[in-house]
Amino acid sequence: MYAADPLTKIGLMTCLEESPQITLTVMEEAETVVVAVKAVDSSALELLRGLPAPPGSRFVLVVSGGWHTDPAAVAKHGIRAVLRRAELDAAALVRAVCDVGAGLAYLPPAVQGRLLDQMDRIQREVLDPRGLTASGLSSREITVLQLLSEGFTLSEIAAKLSYSERTIKNILSAVQIRLGLRNRVQVVSYAIRNALI
Repeated sequence: MYAADPLTKIGLMTCLEESPQITLTVMEEAETVVVAVKAVDSSALELLRGLPAPPGSRFVLVVSGGWHTDPAAVAKHGIRAVLRRAELDAAALVRAVCDVGAGLAYLPPAVQGRLLDQMDRIQREVLDPRGLTASGLSSREITVLQLLSEGFTLSEIAAKLSYSERTIKNILSAVQIRLGLRNRVQVVSYAIRNALI
């Protein structure tokens, strides 16, 4: 937990300490970190980068002011929840921390809308012209990986998709090289772990 104001920090800690669902720990070991900031802006993002939280930590921001940064910075910096201080109570904070710990997110509707607009624009202007999806794989690559994960052999996949077996091998090789993986098993495991198939 981080708050520049000691009273805010004590208040947030009290809310979280009273919950049996949450175990407080030092920031260096935390999976989810609560941070109180004035606004979501470049100085708040700089603060998050400087905190001693482990890589992959998720942040719950308690904000007094507004949103003054690119919505894409949310994901890049691990921000998974933004709660307005004026509307916050202990139950909402505990719920947000638990949900973020479970992989969910709490973002203001306006930010969600801007994120979706950005994703749509990126899909139309960058990914579609290159035949890619938001996952970085083409729909053809995803189909091949899906069939491979279902246990089909390369020749069966080739017959099913009306490609040559050589084309299927080339597709898998391209994905393997692009993702820096060593073999087909790792490629399929990567796709499953990242919910691509």
